[in-house]
Amino acid sequence: MPEPMKITVVTPSFNQGRFIEETIKSVISQEGDFFLEYIIMDAVSTDETVEVIKKYERLLEKNKFPVKCKGVKLIWKSEKDKGQTHAVNKGFTLATGEILGWVNSDDTYQPGAISKAFEYFKKNKDVMMVYGEGYYIDKAGKALGKFDSKPFDFALLAERCYIFQPAAFIRTAVFKKLGGLDESLHMCMDYEYWIRIGKEYRVEYLPGEHLANSRVYAETKTLSRTPEAYEEGIKVVRKYYGKVPDAWFYGLAHYSALRSFPRLSGIKPVLILLTMSGYVLKKAKTMLFGQR
Repeated sequence: MPEPMKITVVTPSFNQGRFIEETIKSVISQEGDFFLEYIIMDAVSTDETVEVIKKYERLLEKNKFPVKCKGVKLIWKSEKDKGQTHAVNKGFTLATGEILGWVNSDDTYQPGAISKAFEYFKKNKDVMMVYGEGYYIDKAGKALGKFDSKPFDFALLAERCYIFQPAAFIRTAVFKKLGGLDESLHMCMDYEYWIRIGKEYRVEYLPGEHLANSRVYAETKTLSRTPEAYEEGIKVVRKYYGKVPDAWFYGLAHYSALRSFPRLSGIKPVLILLTMSGYVLKKAKTMLFGQR
């Protein structure tokens, strides 16, 4: 009888001690017919992060945590890195599992998340990446709203990233063939990876399957560095598709308008865009990104 498959989940971490316990528990409590390898790459946190990791290392070693899969092996390192992207790549390089997942230290898996991905991979040998749905949550873990996931469409991916990062899983063979995340990117590294994978392999979507949650609060990169995210996204799309859909520039313009005029927050983006000069939009695209 064949040995159960091993799945590796990587968590990059830096000073997320207030959230990482919930993240760890959501990973190591996953249930299913698989072995779980959990790798935490910490960037020398100065808060309680390392103590929390050690706590669960002890619990697992002493069999005091209720493991619901075939076995859990926790591996962790606390060492300097070059940022989140580098940390994920280091974790993927250490991985010995056949399937890879990546959940940040303030995000969480839903119960059954890994099992659903695992079962789909098992039944569909030609699928190299699968992703499900997810929700944004606040600091307390309360749902703020659903991420707008879509069935995989390579052309549509040029317009926006509709793949929810913590709800995505890939076969390790993909990492070995394509390499890791682009370490020059700090905001859109997952998006760029999905594009690379989508060009080469079959990617599938699990509609209706809530697999993960992503925490949103003022200090997150998503909210504190939005302009940078747009700029990275625009450069990534231009690199792989040759031309950037106007949706990206409209999104950046909408964000900038709301930053400058908060009272516009109740107005639909299209109404804001109608007040913009097409000439100014074209000039901005040419000046910033060289696209006419």
